[in-house]
Order: sequence, then structure tokens, then C-alpha cells
Amino acid sequence: MIFPDEYKHVGVTKSFCPDIEEPIYFLTYYLIAEAEDPQTGGSEYAVYYVKKNGEGLLRKVEALETIASAEEVVKYDRELNIKDRALLIEIAEKLCTGTVNTVIFTGVDRHVTFVHKPDLSDILELEILDVAPPYPSWLSLVVRRLEASGIFGDLQVRFTEKVIDLRRFEGKNTVFPCSASGLEGKCLDSDVLTENGHLLVGCEISKTLFEMRFPELEYSFVNICPFKSEIVVPSKSFITRCCRSENSGLVKISGFDGAVVHWGASEYQVAEAIRKLVNSLRRSSENINSQP
Repeated sequence: MIFPDEYKHVGVTKSFCPDIEEPIYFLTYYLIAEAEDPQTGGSEYAVYYVKKNGEGLLRKVEALETIASAEEVVKYDRELNIKDRALLIEIAEKLCTGTVNTVIFTGVDRHVTFVHKPDLSDILELEILDVAPPYPSWLSLVVRRLEASGIFGDLQVRFTEKVIDLRRFEGKNTVFPCSASGLEGKCLDSDVLTENGHLLVGCEISKTLFEMRFPELEYSFVNICPFKSEIVVPSKSFITRCCRSENSGLVKISGFDGAVVHWGASEYQVAEAIRKLVNSLRRSSENINSQP
């Protein structure tokens, strides 16, 4: 797949046979040519890779290598946020049928780019691993809001959700950590327990607090900490949260690489954690692919 990054400018010309005697801007690596199709009267396109040399802002063109032309190229008919690389790959993959292998896109700022031989496997899928209520879960809400803002556009990433519904444990003998959850049962921060046989649904800190408050009571325990839980378990690379700040950062759980943020993390910290994780996963993938 060819998909120009932000440092490789895409130029546009109105001739299928560009004049290579003309100097070209030093950041221009690709050239899109548009000309009238004599048979249909519409436009047809060609996409070239530019070989150049020299120094300075304008450089001499040595040669143009054809990437795709004529019936191999289509132009998408809507303006998009061309910084959302995953979106462009997904659209291009759907349009590349028959002889078509290249799709040209125009941004809302009128800049252009293209995707040649789109490959959905280049889109990295991350799992949002969280618990609920509230609904949507806090981490899902934050990640989806960040995603909608376009902050992950250059990462070629998409998110799925694995949210564990704690309502399955609701009951008169169940103890949850905090009354703010709205779950039906008892809560460590508001109830006094006097009988054995309760089910505590929480993390290691909840367990410690329970035993400090009610040292004489016997109880059972469901751990929802992603580091030790049997139910909050990732199924792929993931972003999750933990109430212990020292656990924040890049981690590996159940054999999957992921990022952990504190329960009180800001949106900036969540975005930063995801970016660090994606960069780490990309580097690992490049290292594996470069091995003989």
C-alpha cells in the first residue's frame, strides 16, 4: 500500500505528460495528473512517483514513475478529513474493485492525497477494556470523544470495546466499592456489614478496605482489576485503567500489549497513552518484519 505521509507532498498537474524540465518543490514526492477523457468527456487521472535531485526549495525532476493511471484510478466525490488515515483506507478498500487500485481524495482544505492498493491490515485495532456502569463506560466515552476530534487521525487506528457489565453481580449480598456506580447492592463507602457471606466485587484496594473495616467477616471476592481479573481480560492490544497510579504506562496482560491509565486520568493523558502504545506496537511490528 502507498499512502503519502504528512512529510511527502502530493502535487497536482493538468497534464497526463508533465513537463519534467520544470523544477518541483522539494517536498513533492508524488504527482497527480488530471486530464479530460476523450471518450467520455470526464476526467481521468494518473499518479506518479517523483524522482528528483538537487538542493533548495525547487529541485530538478529526474524521472516520473507511474504508480497508477486511467482505469486504475478513481476520485472520491466528497471532501473529507484527509488526516483520518484509517477512514481513507477503509473507503479506498471498498472502491478498489475490478481494475481500480488507487483512490484520490480531496480534503476539506482542498489539499489532495491518494491511497494505492489499500490494505485493511495496516489499520491497527485497539480494544477499550473497561467496566460499567456508568454507560457508556468512562474510558469508552473519553476514547470515542477523542477519536471524533481527529486526534488519532495519523495513527491508522480503530477501536473496539470490551466493557464488562457489573450488573450481573447485583444483589442484596453483593458489595461494590462505591455508591456512585448506582449498582444495586451494598457499598463499601456507605454501608456497615454485620453478616458473613457477602460477595465483594472490586479490586485489591477494595479487598484491603473490606478486611480493614470488617476483619471478622467471611466473604467471597470477584477481582475486576485488569492485572488480576478473570473477567476483565483483554483479547487484543488494549487501553484500560487502574486505580493504582504506579500501574500506569505500557504493560503486557494475558500476552497482549496495552496501555494503562489511572482512573483519574485526563483526556490528554488518555490520548498520550494511546499514542505511546501505537508507536510501540508499530516499532515492534517493524522490527519483526525486518528480521531475516
